[in-house]
Amino acid sequence: DWLWWAGSLTMGGGEAANFAAYAFAAATIVTPLGALSVLISAILSSYLLGERLNLLGKLGCMLSIVGSTVLVIHAPEEEEITTLGELLSKLKEPGFLVYASILLVISLVLICFLAPRYGQTNILIYLSICSVIGAFSVSSVKGLGIAIKSFFTHLPVLQNPLTWILVFTLVVSITTQINYLNKALDIFNTSMVFPIYYVLFTTVVITTSVILFKEWVTMSVIDIIGTV
Repeated sequence: DWLWWAGSLTMGGGEAANFAAYAFAAATIVTPLGALSVLISAILSSYLLGERLNLLGKLGCMLSIVGSTVLVIHAPEEEEITTLGELLSKLKEPGFLVYASILLVISLVLICFLAPRYGQTNILIYLSICSVIGAFSVSSVKGLGIAIKSFFTHLPVLQNPLTWILVFTLVVSITTQINYLNKALDIFNTSMVFPIYYVLFTTVVITTSVILFKEWVTMSVIDIIGTV
């Protein structure tokens, strides 16, 4: 079916571009720009899938765009990390280890206990799983971007265990995200799924980036208020 192939190739191209964006730009800038996908998905689902987009849905899309614009304007500057060794030192800091452990526990509770009971009726369950797991996928993409750039400068990244840990984490996290996002799309309205997912995902990813790279240190009070 040519339509299926066209959709698959388009999605693959979009994800490749998204990967490149996370590799070369700060996550606090790339993630909020996903508001465009919220707007486009809501409009296309209304026209192509016949899903009704009510006034509250339209208002939610507009608020997502306004919020992302404010967030990009006040986004903190990400600390420049050029090697896997520098990234590893960040990942091993106690604050991030505690934060990552909390996210992992939340993910397991959602997947093992809440999803089987309430996933079919509560839209937040599946989307919360996707968003929390998204913290690991974005961090892995960021690390693999550093690995790819280091590879082209002839550094021995393939011999570094961190490279393969990042690959494994990325594969597992993306597979989990796609699985639960598809479940949410099968049950709930597309125009509801994407705005909620965007807000949750953006919140978790930016929080992860701030904790991992300690971005609040260089932020002014106005920028902190704008980001919040």
